[in-house]
Amino acid sequence: MQFIDLAAQYQHLKERIDQRIQKVLDHGNYIMGPEVEELEQQLANYVGVKHCISCANGTDALQLAMMVLNIKAGDAVFCPTFTFFATAEVVAYAGATPVFVDSNSRTFNICPMDLELRIEKVIAEGKLIPRAIIAVDLFGQPANYPALEAIAAKYNMVLIEDAAQGFGGTIDGKIAGSFGDMATTSFFPAKPLGCYGDGGAIFTNNDEFAALFRSYRVHGKGKDKYDNIRIGINSRLDTIQAAILLEKLAEFPTELIARDKVAERYNVELSGKFVTPFLPDGFTSSWAQYTVISENREADMAAYKAQGIPTMVYYGTCMHQQTAFAGLGYTDADFPIASRLAKQVFSLPMHGYMK
Repeated sequence: MQFIDLAAQYQHLKERIDQRIQKVLDHGNYIMGPEVEELEQQLANYVGVKHCISCANGTDALQLAMMVLNIKAGDAVFCPTFTFFATAEVVAYAGATPVFVDSNSRTFNICPMDLELRIEKVIAEGKLIPRAIIAVDLFGQPANYPALEAIAAKYNMVLIEDAAQGFGGTIDGKIAGSFGDMATTSFFPAKPLGCYGDGGAIFTNNDEFAALFRSYRVHGKGKDKYDNIRIGINSRLDTIQAAILLEKLAEFPTELIARDKVAERYNVELSGKFVTPFLPDGFTSSWAQYTVISENREADMAAYKAQGIPTMVYYGTCMHQQTAFAGLGYTDADFPIASRLAKQVFSLPMHGYMK
């Protein structure tokens, strides 16, 4: 049994994907070919925003956000401690200080109440300037953006949605990738919408931000690639990956329905054994992972392994526990909920082609 069955998905889409790839091989525009612009327009339409700017991967999407916002030393960027390393890595790489925030115990996402407490603490200390919030749509469910957007407005901060896992999830019909001032996503193969390599994108309604993203992703270009008006990076989505994503995006709504049916079955079968995922009213999930809380994680995972069923832990190490951030001086007592989740959660197989 596969944790995520990409082979089954490919067999279902094989003819369409092969034709798309062959078209790229025929025209030979492998970098920034016509499929890239076509994908960006379709993604923008799907999410419901003015601009989609593709890039090489999800981490670059976050790094480009730091560059566009001119995040630098002396700035504080608030992000969950219960997340993948890239969320905080890009903040530190920009020279700024990541300020970690505890989780909501039911959704696993960043806790708005704890976020506001930590913003107030940074303001009171007066050493850092609160600049931005990165909220992660963990395991497929969007974070609490109604609350987060109100906090960002109250403290005049930029809100960035990391929709790498949440792409396809919704709040009251509004799709992940459309929240905050800008959003990022990843097309890593295991993501809800994944390619066959690396890829990423940024979404925004802000024209100025969009223009800067397009410049920074190609060496800070101006009117053309030989007119460099700022220091940028090389972060382009290649054309073959865009071609693959076009066919996967066309199938994506159908796959979301199938994923939801798998989650519903899990909920029925497992609700008496584990703490199963919780969705607030008005929220839907793209089920990047189906994650449960177990009091005996190692034994439960071993029992599934004995039956040939793979499991994974996302995430066994919080950001405040990472060696790279040891100098920030946090302890598990600062993040009691996230620290407990890291010891108790594990994920079961989830994809749109499960029997």
